[in-house]
Formats: sequence, structure tokens, C-alpha cells
Amino acid sequence: MRRNQRQAFLTWLALLHLLTCLGHAETQIDFNRDVRPILSKHCFFCHGPDSDERKANLRLDTAEGATMDLGGYSAILPGNPAASELMARIKSASPDDLMPPPDSGKQLSEEQITLLERWIQQGAEYQNHWSYVAPSRPPLPEVSRPAWTSNPIDTFILERLDEQGLAPAPEADRVTLARRLYLDLTGLPPTRSQVNEIRSMKDFDREWPEVVRRVTHQPAYGERMAVFWLDLVRFADTVGYHGDQDHSISPYRDYVIKAFNENMPYDQFTREQLAGDLLPEVTLWQHIATGYNRLLQTSHEGGVQDKEYLAKYAADRVRNFGLVWMGATTGCAECHNHKYDPYTIEDFYQLASFFSDLKQQGAYQAANAIPTTRLPEIQAWNLTQFAQWQALDTRLASLSQEADLDPGIAHALSEKKQALKATFAPCMVSQAVEPRPMRVLPRGNWLDESGDPVLPGT
Repeated sequence: MRRNQRQAFLTWLALLHLLTCLGHAETQIDFNRDVRPILSKHCFFCHGPDSDERKANLRLDTAEGATMDLGGYSAILPGNPAASELMARIKSASPDDLMPPPDSGKQLSEEQITLLERWIQQGAEYQNHWSYVAPSRPPLPEVSRPAWTSNPIDTFILERLDEQGLAPAPEADRVTLARRLYLDLTGLPPTRSQVNEIRSMKDFDREWPEVVRRVTHQPAYGERMAVFWLDLVRFADTVGYHGDQDHSISPYRDYVIKAFNENMPYDQFTREQLAGDLLPEVTLWQHIATGYNRLLQTSHEGGVQDKEYLAKYAADRVRNFGLVWMGATTGCAECHNHKYDPYTIEDFYQLASFFSDLKQQGAYQAANAIPTTRLPEIQAWNLTQFAQWQALDTRLASLSQEADLDPGIAHALSEKKQALKATFAPCMVSQAVEPRPMRVLPRGNWLDESGDPVLPGT
């Protein structure tokens, strides 16, 4: 009887192993999702894009480097894990051959080793980093419950759920849906009447889109969306360094809120912030938008070295521009070639050179007051003042169409505009000047002038 139990147990193990293998076979390994994070964390420091740190002249961040002939063998032989030196090294029992080396402090888990082995078995297909791949519209996958989906995104979600053997969650009730809508789009909970409106919908498919449209046209929508952008661009009302005095930048916040509420196209949003002052017939809002270039920590402390802080400001701009507009951590390349991403130190300072024509000081000559000054600044409106200005302009335009125009009324409205303008607040903005020379700073050292001069470039 015990023998039969053992046979049954072994049969069960064999079946479990077969099912596991079949499950693995059905799942295609994705380089960007599954493999790149492992190689980036454990291998790229010594076998990545940084030529200064590269060991054994081996690159694992490119297919060409990983599969190159190393003298009768390759680190990776697609389709053949057993003949791939990478697998031999990461499975080695010898401390002298094991990769990553024991003294590196890095160690691959059995799960990670298995995943790399499966990836090589499947052909070791490399992919460009997702942020460098032009978006394309893939075909919709076949899923188990097509009727459950209401848009293409649902289809891809359901595909992943099917892969994991999971079922979709039950549809949210109307109260939960109301809370999600208002909290997500305005940051505020719905009122009782707003909840009841959604609960009492008779034709949900027709009425729901109209409610969403109405919510996105509330001022609170732009305020909510602006929060995420302002966090990205490190918006702050103070200078950040030393005395941390207030500086004048709040109209920029209103520009961002206005842009979201008007559903401004992203390319226009980008141009106005990076170079709004260079646009033809620049408007006041476009000038305010250039406050983005002034959103960084600055100082007027007595011991500040002008050249040192100009270097700090330039580096901070490149780091933030890379994060916000490129989705990349360019900061590593301030001191050396990036060890994980394809950026060189020359790339970093060429990018910094685009901003070298901004009028600024390293050590600002400003009073130790609140708010302090950070020239150049202009007098700028906020959203409330802008609405009042528009109302006055509309009234003046209407008066100009009247046959019996009363000059006294028009004069009074013009005086109101001037009085309103006198209440505008200062706002830091960009102003172009002759570009400062820019050069590579080895190790990011502002005192080291041995680096090559650079011009704007990508």
C-alpha cells in the first residue's frame, strides 16, 4: 500500500511539473517587462553602456554585445541556454566564476535565474527601452469574455487576467462610482445631490458620459490635474536654499490650472513652458508659462559662488527636463556616462546648453525680504484677475460697436483695467540673453575646466 502511495505521489509531482512547464511555455517572456529589470540591477554596472566601468569588454544591454563571439562561445546563444556562458556563470558553484561576483553584494534568486533561462530558450529577444519605441496600435487579443469589455483597454486587461487565471471584479455600485468620479477628477468627494443624480440614472450609458463631461468642465478639475504636474516640475513658493524665502511664481500655477481646464494640446503646453518668451507676439499667459524654467532652488546667501550655483541650476534643469519630458533619469550623466541608460556625459551638457541663454544669476543680488526678488520678473494676473480683465475687454468691445458710443463709459472701463493691472503680482519668467559658454564638467566639478566645450545638441 505504501508503494502505491509513493507511486501516486510521484505521479502527482510529475503532473505538477508538466503543468508548470506548460504554463511557462504558454507565457512569452517580455524583455522590457521581465528581463531588463534583472539585468539592469545585477549586470549593467559592469556590462552596460558605461565604457569606463565595463568589464571584459562585454555588454549585456544590447543584443549585439550579448551574442558576440568571445572566442568560440557567447554570453548568450539564443535558443540554447546550455551553451550560453551567461547561464553557466550565474549558476556556477565557484566563487571565482559566479556572476554577479560575491563581493558585489548582488545575488540572483532562483526565480530570476529560471526566468533568464526561459528567455534565452525562447530566443533571447531584445527590445529597445519602451520610452524610445514609437507607440503603435496592436491588434486586440482574443479573450474569454468579449461581452465584458466596453473598450480596447478592457480587452488587454482581461487578457492579462485570463493569463493569471483571474476573473474581473464585480461592477462597482453607483455610490462607489460617484465617489471615484469626483475624487479622481476633482479631488473632492461628491455632494449628496451629485451621488443621488448618479444613483437615479435611468439610461446609464447615455447619461453617464454627460456627467463626466460636466465634471471635467468644473474649475476643480484643472486644480486637481495641476497637482500632478506641479509635483513633477517641483513647483514651490520658496527658494529652497538657505533662508528659504518666498519667491514670486504663483501665476505659473494658475497657468497650469488654466491649461488643464482648457484641454490645451500637449505640444503647445510644452512649447509655452520651455520657450514661451521666444514665440512671436507672445501673450502674457505664454510669458507666465516660462516660469517653468525658473522653478528651481536658488540662493542669495553671502557665501554663494556665482559659477558654482550656475552649474547647480543647469544640472537641475537637465535632470527635471529629462524626468518630465523624456521619462528618463538623466542625472547620472552629470558626472559620468550613464551606467544603465544610453546617455553620455556629453549628452548631459549638450542638453544643458539649450538653457544657457536664460537670464539668471548664480548668486542673486536680492534683499533678504519676503518675498525676495529673482529677476527677471513681470507683473502678472491670476485666474480671478484674468476673468475680470476679459469681462472689461468684452464690455469695451461691445461699446465700440454702438453707434452712440459714450466716451465717458469707455474711459471709465479703461481706467478700471489700469486699476486692475496695478493689482497684478510679480512672477518670475524667462528672458533670453547671449548664451553662456557650456562645457563638460568631469565628475560634475564646476572648478574643472578640462572638459570639452559643447553646443546644444541631442
